[in-house]
Amino acid sequence: MTPLVASAKSIGASRDWLLEAPGRIRRQGDVGEFTMRLNRGVEYGIEGLLYLARNGKDRVTLLREVSRATSIPETFLSKIFQRLVRSGLICSRRGFRGGFHLARPASQITLRDVIEALQGPISPPGPDGAATGNGGFRSRARGALQQVLREAQIRVRKVFEETTVADLIASGFGPSTQSNP
Repeated sequence: MTPLVASAKSIGASRDWLLEAPGRIRRQGDVGEFTMRLNRGVEYGIEGLLYLARNGKDRVTLLREVSRATSIPETFLSKIFQRLVRSGLICSRRGFRGGFHLARPASQITLRDVIEALQGPISPPGPDGAATGNGGFRSRARGALQQVLREAQIRVRKVFEETTVADLIASGFGPSTQSNP
């Protein structure tokens, strides 16, 4: 399997992709032990941002157009876009000729920005698979495992920080800007 940067296009292709440390992505159900789940809201957020980016930073796009082009339910996409607006990744314009557009160039919006806006801070899973956040392990063996997981978290964050919406578009994936009939 290839590193995340080469496999990130899978995020837009399936609803069940998981990130595998250090820096690998795989489909749910494949053999593996340590995974970090990217929720559906993150995936939809990335798809929506890709659509807006393909339309251009300054072009205002209706939510309905994005919804139809990406096959994302409009009500769910509306909630996602509200969070992206609050995070400063996109801007909204109300009223006649209203809609959404990128708040900054696609080359300045990282996957980490999107993930943390929609899912929260990136944390390594604990021994039971739950995110540990700031909590710790109690035994020495678990402490050593926590150190390994922290290193994996650093690597995963780095990949997400280095991968932008523009990189995803340049790799040729994401929704087309042509509306569905």
